[in-house]
Amino acid sequence: MKHEWKVAEKNLYLPKSKPEQITVPQLNYFSIKGKENPNDEFFAEYIGVLYSLSYAVKMSPKQGNAPEGYFDYSLYPLEGVWDIDEKAKLSFNGTINKNDLIFNLMIRQPDFVTPQFALEIIEKTKKKKPHKLLYEVCFETINEGKCVQMMHLGSYDNETESFRIMEEFAEQLGLKRKSLTHREIYLSDARKTLPEKLKTVLRFQVE
Repeated sequence: MKHEWKVAEKNLYLPKSKPEQITVPQLNYFSIKGKENPNDEFFAEYIGVLYSLSYAVKMSPKQGNAPEGYFDYSLYPLEGVWDIDEKAKLSFNGTINKNDLIFNLMIRQPDFVTPQFALEIIEKTKKKKPHKLLYEVCFETINEGKCVQMMHLGSYDNETESFRIMEEFAEQLGLKRKSLTHREIYLSDARKTLPEKLKTVLRFQVE
């Protein structure tokens, strides 16, 4: 049976449009780091590299190199962990200049993807679909642990209000946000979706 994250892992990817506390388990990702404004044209190249690797994993049985334990699954959505650079933090007043952003874009991989298999996929993709950014991709395991999350409906530019609601919710539970760093999980294709229709999971770690 095909693994559908929208069904099997709704708690991680389909929260309601009100905040909730969640403990996120250890998960594996192809990831790539970058800096500056995500509205610039270069941003699409980072995304394209991650998808080329993710599709290579998914289609590995057709290439005759499926890893042990492989099962059919729906490709996981694009995610991004966002922060601002150290200089911007010194003068932060609640408003973020997109040119100060730093990011770690990623796409989750199923548990059967080992570090060794991930490396093989990266090397094969370098030969089949060469791109300089492939040399910057990492395979990493992330354990977010205790977090607050909610579904944000609408433009990315309006996320501030959702974060305010999430922070108030955390305070009510006696928790506080660990840092300005946060995670976004993109459930909509921004190229094909009106800004007011975008669905994005927002999440930050708490302690």
